[in-house]
Amino acid sequence: MMIWISLAAAALLALAIRDRFFSGDNILTNFPVIGHLRYLLIEIGPELRQYIVAGNREEQPFNREEREWIYRSARGENNLFGFGTDDQIYGMGYPIIKHAVFPADSIHDKTHSIPSLKVLGESHGRAKAWRPASVINISAMSFGSLSSKAIQALNLGAKAAGCYHNTGEGGISPHHRMGGDLVYQLGTGYFGARDREGRFSMENLLKTLEKSPAVRGIELKLSQGAKPGKGGVLPGRKVTPEIAEIRGVEPWKDVLSPNGHSAFKDPSTLIDFIERIARETGLPVGIKSAIGHLDFWRELAALMRSRGQGPDWITIDGGEGGTGAAPLTFADHVALPYKVGFARVYREFMEAGIHRELTWIGSGKLGFPDRAIVGFAMGADMINIAREAMLSIGCIQAQKCHTDRCPAGVATQSAYLQKAIEPGVQALRYARFCQSLRNEILAVTHAAGYTHPTQFTMDDIEVGAGPGLFTTLRQVYGYHSRQP
Repeated sequence: MMIWISLAAAALLALAIRDRFFSGDNILTNFPVIGHLRYLLIEIGPELRQYIVAGNREEQPFNREEREWIYRSARGENNLFGFGTDDQIYGMGYPIIKHAVFPADSIHDKTHSIPSLKVLGESHGRAKAWRPASVINISAMSFGSLSSKAIQALNLGAKAAGCYHNTGEGGISPHHRMGGDLVYQLGTGYFGARDREGRFSMENLLKTLEKSPAVRGIELKLSQGAKPGKGGVLPGRKVTPEIAEIRGVEPWKDVLSPNGHSAFKDPSTLIDFIERIARETGLPVGIKSAIGHLDFWRELAALMRSRGQGPDWITIDGGEGGTGAAPLTFADHVALPYKVGFARVYREFMEAGIHRELTWIGSGKLGFPDRAIVGFAMGADMINIAREAMLSIGCIQAQKCHTDRCPAGVATQSAYLQKAIEPGVQALRYARFCQSLRNEILAVTHAAGYTHPTQFTMDDIEVGAGPGLFTTLRQVYGYHSRQP
């Protein structure tokens, strides 16, 4: 016993000497050893606030009640809440959905999928035009950002739920090939469709598609809500042979994703690139972007009207979105929030008279019935969900995505931490959540007198505009989404 006490004392003395003379840290220099308690409390602070300190509606990006609704839905448990609302219904911007005195007949089929009313690629005559079976789908999250088991669970879940799974810009991995429909996303790195110099290669794109018959469309990512206008770096130590093969790069070497595309440089060459891909593959092609300046969108709308060509869909990502790591300023201050960005771009295409020829997809914290319905009312035809899907398969909002130490095994490449995920089990949880989301959206749709959520108009939603004041979305944003 004395030996162990002596060893512990020696260790503490060594730590005290290190802290006092060699740490270079203000607190540890003045308070050796005990100063580490401060950093321990900082490290576990998010957990303490989440479980002990914060109220049900206080946390961000998703509060406790929002997370509980997802968890209960995913587990197939009772996801109802009792004793009325505890939300701030008179708060600025709070949405109120106006119900009808005579609701539409309810559909009690628990497997109702709510198919898209639009066919992707139909207006441009794509050879493989496609109608998605669900208006709720999985947003872009790459293998690398998420773990292999998380990707497997989501793809299996997409198959079970009858929705599609966007691959994210990291390429199509074997973990994406579990049977779910795919939308293959191409970012600035063109992973899976690049040559050795990192330029786009049509030959390699066609080879990738040949191995992936589940791909139903291709999405060009111009930017994303988490870090718009910023490229990425995948450190060489993370570029395993598996990831290198998937992305078409060399293993164990840093992989740089530039902040802009090299295959096109303006709206005109973007349309040329889209038409080239659609012609060679037969697939519908869309674009995804967060929103900043409107000059690009105004020019794109004018060119699409004059040429009769362009993207088959536009995914608008809100600045509040983001599943991966991002610099603080980009996460907090770059790109417009979803509703503002969507309204501005949609209005440009409405004024050009071509908004009906496109499919509009909304993304950015829309994975809840009320938010999805607001998205539909503003003009969205479909909704993509990311973090809500992560929560459904076990994410606990630990906010450790950027550290590779996700305790739930969702956003990490650690084989040990991934043991928390059993893809077959988590796939069913995602499928239950997706179905619960669609069921509740449909229930509110019927309550408002409609049969499909895209029938909602901006006059059906009122938002808080001051103490005791409410106004419609149409009055706030200055357009009517369902006008011809």
